[in-house]
Amino acid sequence: MTSGDHSSMPRRRLASRRQFLLGGAVAGVGAAVAIGADQLLARPAAPSSATPPAAADAAAEQVHGADIVMFHGKHQAGIDTPPAAHATFLGLDLREDVDRDGLRRLMRVLSDDAARLTAGRAALADTEPELGAAPARLTVTFGFGPGLVTRAGGAAPGWLAPLPAFGIDRLRPEYSEGDLLLIVSSDDAVTLAHATRMLLKDARSFASVRWSQSGFRRARGTEASGTTMRNLFGQVDGTSNLVPGTADFDRLVWIDDGWLAGGTSFVLRRIEMNLDTWDEVDRAGREQSMGRFLDSGAPLTGTKEHDEPDFAATTSLGFPVIPDFSHVRRARSDNPDERILRRAYNYDEPPGGAAVSRSGLLFGSFQADVSRQFTPLQRRLDELDLLNTWTTPIGSAVFAIPPGCEPGGYVGETLLDA
Repeated sequence: MTSGDHSSMPRRRLASRRQFLLGGAVAGVGAAVAIGADQLLARPAAPSSATPPAAADAAAEQVHGADIVMFHGKHQAGIDTPPAAHATFLGLDLREDVDRDGLRRLMRVLSDDAARLTAGRAALADTEPELGAAPARLTVTFGFGPGLVTRAGGAAPGWLAPLPAFGIDRLRPEYSEGDLLLIVSSDDAVTLAHATRMLLKDARSFASVRWSQSGFRRARGTEASGTTMRNLFGQVDGTSNLVPGTADFDRLVWIDDGWLAGGTSFVLRRIEMNLDTWDEVDRAGREQSMGRFLDSGAPLTGTKEHDEPDFAATTSLGFPVIPDFSHVRRARSDNPDERILRRAYNYDEPPGGAAVSRSGLLFGSFQADVSRQFTPLQRRLDELDLLNTWTTPIGSAVFAIPPGCEPGGYVGETLLDA
């Protein structure tokens, strides 16, 4: 018998039980007692009183649905906060008739939605408020593309433009550019889906969806907090990352002047990963291409993940222990200002044809200046990164991330109310 399919025999048993109970009521047993007995028979067994209190406390600690990341503040949430398990990136195109006043109305509505949803409260006109009652660290981050800034009559920074063409790129328009960016993330996929739908419902009179890209990390509690994520190649991804709260983070992530003061920039690259041909490479070859051991994430010259790579170390034959073509070497700059805040998510979509997998990485990065920080890094990877053998960028977009707002305000007011 399949789930949800009741044969005639179980149905007769169920009917007999209810006939007995209701028959008891007719015979003089109180109706309330009869109905209560029926509910009791259908109710799951109560937890055993023998459950140790410590075990009950441990179970309670696993419930993170009520965890809240505040929407309001100097900076938008979702940047210097720990990454959530799930994220959806949305690129929207503005409708032709949306002017500066329309943008102001749009961002007021979306900011109000985000403030309510991230606090576990229903957005206005929310027809399924129960789905948003457990925010699970829900964050909503907004970004402006060059088209939106032009529509608003603002001055766009020089880096707010498509990235330079790179030889490894095979970009597709359905994954690239856009006027308005929404980054919605949460530890709970149901909450994320609901919040995304509510935001898009309120945006649809002003904009249409150009692309939607969803990614994931390990579920919260699977690993210790702060553990570096792994991509679907099995590699640790983002070991040398900027740390929130440090002077380097503040200097290299936050912008300190103009309408973007307190904001930052965001680059999203959709990178297709050919896991089918990656399977053909032995473990030593994989580690050489990355420059790190797969199990620990340690550089080939170290024993622990956060050991500093020794790029001068050589083998007995005089070859570099960490090859010049390795990803860790190409991603590292001698200029300390060429660093970024990585915020990546894996994606995995249904395969087609002879392919076993259709997977990749949604590589996001925050930085104060795209041209000064991200572009030089990408040029080095474009020139000589062996991982390019198995990876192909197929989407690319650049956005300005405005500062946060206080209660009663809205994201984008530094541009739209100026």
